[in-house]
Amino acid sequence: MDFKAILRTFLKIILPLAFGCLLLWYLYSKMDIGEIWNVIRKGVHYEIILFSLLFGLGANVVRGLRWGLLIRSLGDKVKTSNVVYAVLGNYAVNLVLPRVGEVWRCGMITKYDKIPFTRLFGTLLIDRVSDTVTVGLITISIILFNFGFFQNFFAKNPALLEGFQSMFNSIWIYVAVVIFIVGIWFVFTYMSNFTLVKKAKSMLQNIWEGMKSVWLMKRKGLFVIQTLLIWIGYFLYFYITFYAFDFTRDLGITVGLIAFTMSSIAVAVPVQGGIGPWHFMVIATLVCFGVKETDAAAFALVVHTVQTIWLGLTGLLGVIALPITNKKINNG
Repeated sequence: MDFKAILRTFLKIILPLAFGCLLLWYLYSKMDIGEIWNVIRKGVHYEIILFSLLFGLGANVVRGLRWGLLIRSLGDKVKTSNVVYAVLGNYAVNLVLPRVGEVWRCGMITKYDKIPFTRLFGTLLIDRVSDTVTVGLITISIILFNFGFFQNFFAKNPALLEGFQSMFNSIWIYVAVVIFIVGIWFVFTYMSNFTLVKKAKSMLQNIWEGMKSVWLMKRKGLFVIQTLLIWIGYFLYFYITFYAFDFTRDLGITVGLIAFTMSSIAVAVPVQGGIGPWHFMVIATLVCFGVKETDAAAFALVVHTVQTIWLGLTGLLGVIALPITNKKINNG
């Protein structure tokens, strides 16, 4: 293995995982592990958590169906089971290589349904943007109706707010953006005859065609319904676990929505399975609502571990099923 390959492996796998594990260690090193273990061993109704997993699986299946709707809006034919298995497998790949799962699922549909990768990538962008918009709308709604919580949250975690402020107060971020935009303009304006630039233009055109799928689709209402079902499923996937612990079962749906929103924001951090950031957000949120820190830590550890194993198992099912189901068709 050459140095470049080692560096890529370090940047893609080891560095994000090390960051997540370091944050996890930092969070739990200050707590009474014995007390947390007592909650995990005696204070959890695991049957409720196992029941909640069905909603996570259901949401991911609907995500696959929605992606299929986007692909078909471009006039391409795609097998329904392929998009569902690819989306499930996407999460298993992301547990190893953060954000690589999205590229992998496009590659699988290109392989088995013979659709150009760049067209699929365009539909994937719409898929992700629609989810980002949904999370954004949920977050804005939660902030507007629970402004006091966020004031309290950032008062208890000032480093988070300071980090955002310092990033946007730095002139270098604006300089970098301007240089990037000017560089792109120069390349596409004065170097348009270069073969590499022509290929880039063609790729961007295909991506744009894929992104237009949301405007071209005839069944926009179904797309909206599926998006709502996905996020209702994800919320229930998270919120039902409140009833598995005595200290969260009576917190109510509003606290559940706030904790769910904070955990969804944490998942945006490119770390395998959100390990570390997810725990931090959930623990900090529950503590703000009066849950004891060790109890909140036990909640985060149990729920995240069980859900991560579930994602891995259902994702592995998708990875294995893709070649098997397509082999049967090809042989038939």
